[in-house]
Amino acid sequence: MPAHDPAPVQPPSARPAPARPAPAPPPGRSALSLTEWLVLCLACEGPTHGFAIARLLSQQGSLGQVWRVPKPVIYRALPRLEELGLVRVVGEQPTSLGPVRSLVEATGRGREAAADWLARPVGHIRDVRSELMVKLALLDRADQDPRSLLAAQHTQLAPIAAALQDKLTSATGFDRTLALWRYETVSAALRFLEEAVAVAAT
Repeated sequence: MPAHDPAPVQPPSARPAPARPAPAPPPGRSALSLTEWLVLCLACEGPTHGFAIARLLSQQGSLGQVWRVPKPVIYRALPRLEELGLVRVVGEQPTSLGPVRSLVEATGRGREAAADWLARPVGHIRDVRSELMVKLALLDRADQDPRSLLAAQHTQLAPIAAALQDKLTSATGFDRTLALWRYETVSAALRFLEEAVAVAAT
């Protein structure tokens, strides 16, 4: 994925950023898993193979520290992405360590889907630690400015925090304890997003 020049970004609270939906998969197919999105985005960087992707997503890999994926899961993702028309085989790489490795790269449709997914904020607070962090790591690998995604994510979470704050005024007992936990979790994520925007701007 090509790098883009940073553009001026307004503070998260002043910059609503609706995201475009990703292209729908063929009929009868579910949406891609986080691992499949990861593999697709890495295929967008240029011809690669399953072993190289597995190294990046291993415990010692640069992306494995964010989201570790077992090698068999990666090798199952590649044929599914090919079946969906998101990647294609473009050659082979001989190796003395085992069978010839098939090289794959993203198709035009795959690149479009990956770009849309990378720009889309996560829909639930629980996905901030996994999906959002993966997207930020991939944007960093591509030398792309993350501030648009960070601002869109702030816009996505701010109403949730406001609703939870309202609930705290009327909830009692354990309901209030649970609402407080959720409110503090979302508030922490919002503070992180604001700090991340400030860091990206420097």
